[in-house]
Amino acid sequence: MELTRMIELRHFTHADRDAIRDVLLSVHAKIPEYPPGDPFVARFPWFVDHWGGHPGFTCVIGYDGDEPIGFAYGAPLADGHEWWRDGLRPPPERTRTYGLSELMVRPRWRKTGASDRLHGALLANRTEDLSVLLVDIEHPRVEARYEKWGYGRVGIRRPFPDSPVFAVMVKYLDG
Repeated sequence: MELTRMIELRHFTHADRDAIRDVLLSVHAKIPEYPPGDPFVARFPWFVDHWGGHPGFTCVIGYDGDEPIGFAYGAPLADGHEWWRDGLRPPPERTRTYGLSELMVRPRWRKTGASDRLHGALLANRTEDLSVLLVDIEHPRVEARYEKWGYGRVGIRRPFPDSPVFAVMVKYLDG
């Protein structure tokens, strides 16, 4: 599928969290891979508030006209809390890390390059040394997409008792 119109990318920060919260929740609600009633999935509003509460929170939302088609967001991680560090041999000397928390594209806009654009726009001009993210190990095609973007698996992790098992993936940034 090719994009019939140009997707507009809009950038947001911590100051915009309340204004974009409902947009993020509505896009998430339209992702068929997230079954309603799953307790972990039901906590998505908490994740939006948690990540959006970071002063360095950044978000990119893609729009087709007035319709949100997907988003990517994250925030810099606190120095000294490199929970992914043990997976890298040798451990990097520079450790300033951006945590990419979510990247979602609604089904109609998949395979259009939208995810590439959202990811690239979110990480453009980052000053951190690394980007880290988690990918459900039950989605190898998603993990392969991140590998294409330069991430590598450095371990696995289950951050919450009711969460899936995730691949921990790290990418060195040019920052």
